[in-house]
Amino acid sequence: MRILSFNIQNLRLRQRGDQPRLDGARDRDEIGEAPELDPADRRLSAALLAQAGADLVLLQEVFDKDTLDWFNTRLLPAAGLRPYPHAHCPPGNDGRGLDLAVMSRQPVWLTSHAQVTAADLGLDAPRLDLPVFRRDCLMVETGGLTVFTCHFKAPYPDPDTARPVRRLEAEATRRIIERRFGDPSSALWLIAGDLNEPFKPDATPAIQPLLPPFSSDLMTRLPEDERWTYFDSHSGRYGQPDALLASPTLAARWPEAIPQVLRAGLAYEATRHRGAHLPGVGRHRPHASDHAGVLLELSGL
Repeated sequence: MRILSFNIQNLRLRQRGDQPRLDGARDRDEIGEAPELDPADRRLSAALLAQAGADLVLLQEVFDKDTLDWFNTRLLPAAGLRPYPHAHCPPGNDGRGLDLAVMSRQPVWLTSHAQVTAADLGLDAPRLDLPVFRRDCLMVETGGLTVFTCHFKAPYPDPDTARPVRRLEAEATRRIIERRFGDPSSALWLIAGDLNEPFKPDATPAIQPLLPPFSSDLMTRLPEDERWTYFDSHSGRYGQPDALLASPTLAARWPEAIPQVLRAGLAYEATRHRGAHLPGVGRHRPHASDHAGVLLELSGL
């Protein structure tokens, strides 16, 4: 099984006059850029998925099911990839519509935790009755594997106030896994997604509850300078918010499973990437996203 996790950066379908059209891979402070960059971005997003050839695709920042279906049935075939027969984008808690989405070649069983509260999980929080997750923790079960795909609170606009939110999301994800499995260390599960941990080597990560020994960080199978998955064009900084955290049993069963960071869709301004770029990538835009995709192959699953 080939599994791709990818923050696709604000994928939203809008009506432009009487024509539907996808927003580009851009943040909201880039609204003055040329409109023809939007479809070019999304062709590159589709091309990156075609390059990955994944059986299971976990997307972050998808507006809704209509957006996902348009991308899946219109853009993926144009990129040479068959549409995924199973495509889901349940509503989460992000008021801007930045939801989690799943596309799969095989049937999947989904469990949303968007409405789970701290009280439901027995966690301590300032408001026990509010949803814990800013988007969701979506449990995806397929082929003997359980994946928990997440998109935690970003460290913006104030890192100090965002950190405890992200810490609570990590604690909640761990509690969900512990309740799902009697012995989490012996089950086959994977946490995949944008956990939004900023790059601060000397700081205790907010996502510490999910890190070893509870899990095995598969990204550490890469050389340290090859783990980066994100480029912030405003600050010029690189980071690794995108994670693959496996159960100890999964990590032991697939010791040869080394993640691949797919950076071919990043803009040329991310100069640490010296490999090939997809045709049409620009200095800043067009690009597939400001995140790279992270691909993992579990042979025989």
